[in-house]
Amino acid sequence: MKKSIVLPVFLALAIALAACAPAAAPAPTQAPAPTKAPTTQAAATEAPKATEAPALKDIVDTAVTAGSFKTLATALQAAGLVDALKGKGPFTVFAPTDEAFAKLPKETLAALLKDPKTLGEILKYHVVSGAVKAADVVKLSEAKTLQGEPVTIKVDGSTVMINDAKVVKADIETSNGVIHVIDTVMMPPSMAMSDKKDIVDTAVAAGSFKTLAAALQAAGLVDTLKGAGPFTVFAPTDEAFAKLPAGTVEALLKDPKALGDILKYHVVAGKVMASDVVKLTSADTLLGKPVTITVNGDKVMIGDANVVKADIETSNGVIHVIDTVLLPPAVDSMSQAPTMDIVDTAIAAGNFKTLAAALKAAGLVDALKGAGPFTVFAPTDDAFAALPKNTLEALLKDPKKLGDILKYHVVAGKVLAADAAKLTEAKSLEGAPIKITVKDGKVFINDAEVTTADILTTNGVIHVINKVILPPQ
Repeated sequence: MKKSIVLPVFLALAIALAACAPAAAPAPTQAPAPTKAPTTQAAATEAPKATEAPALKDIVDTAVTAGSFKTLATALQAAGLVDALKGKGPFTVFAPTDEAFAKLPKETLAALLKDPKTLGEILKYHVVSGAVKAADVVKLSEAKTLQGEPVTIKVDGSTVMINDAKVVKADIETSNGVIHVIDTVMMPPSMAMSDKKDIVDTAVAAGSFKTLAAALQAAGLVDTLKGAGPFTVFAPTDEAFAKLPAGTVEALLKDPKALGDILKYHVVAGKVMASDVVKLTSADTLLGKPVTITVNGDKVMIGDANVVKADIETSNGVIHVIDTVLLPPAVDSMSQAPTMDIVDTAIAAGNFKTLAAALKAAGLVDALKGAGPFTVFAPTDDAFAALPKNTLEALLKDPKKLGDILKYHVVAGKVLAADAAKLTEAKSLEGAPIKITVKDGKVFINDAEVTTADILTTNGVIHVINKVILPPQ
């Protein structure tokens, strides 16, 4: 039936075409069709481009493009993990920045780049299977990594910590997962102890603690600081020891007991990371005497020493690098009696050179080496340096005025910190009273903060302050 209908129609069309052929060529009548087709097709192909989202790059390419993960990219290449993290995934990567890698000792990173297996294990410890967004991360207490061991997750307000690394940027989406940026390279627990040197070996390997290493040897403290610990060491650099008065280091190296006391004054029991240090106002040392801790913005001071580098982790604790040798109250631990007067104690400390010069210029050295007792609020060299330009030079040429200013820093009698904190003022040797206030656990003399208290001497006590105070007139 179908066949009989189609044949007549086909014949009819053939006859019609044959009849029309002489009258007109087919080309002119078909010409408009091709001109319309491209226009219609272009419109159809251009329309989706306006709504098409840019294609996401994979984890590796995203990190490379960011520019702040050059060391991570190099490490992935060295460990042979590039192809894995360019794979389908999805993965969640806690990505340390270049600054995070820079916090590692140089020799550690160099050694890892030459050890693909160990490096690979560390890098896999930064990767979790699946795409875990920040909203889900904060609901977890831990997550298992590709390395096999879990990372711990802690949330404190808006701060998220992965182990001891802070998440500084979250939810960077990629085609095969998500990146969360962290500020510290994390070590798997199984490797952390074995791959790190102890405190002594770490200091020796750094190369900038040669004097400290020699001092530990001379004081017989090497074995102690190579022990289980953990310990927190505020480690003075070679430059810090060089700031001590000439001959001091040599003399100490010949006096193991005095040297040992000074070194133990730089050590705190337990592993106290920088994030915990900044919450403290003092810490008890192995010597049995506390060091003061002050925080001013990004600046952290241990006693009168600046922390110049923090959180150097070791197998038995942590090292924080400081720029000044800390001197404990000048006492003989056998007799518990001071061994030097106020002037000699200040000179031995090494950070009161300007004060010593000022006392000499004002003719007050003999007075403060006298019987006393005296209480001296002693400005450091940095405190004098903060005076307006040329002020100090002018004062050194005016002994009377300089003497009045210096006597304004001295109180008759031996006033320890516990007693000073109970007072509102004290009369100075200059005659005018100084104000004493306690705020947030800190003691202020006028507007100067007491940064180290109760440095005992044979004729009184020294309290270190961070500003030069001026009499009312």
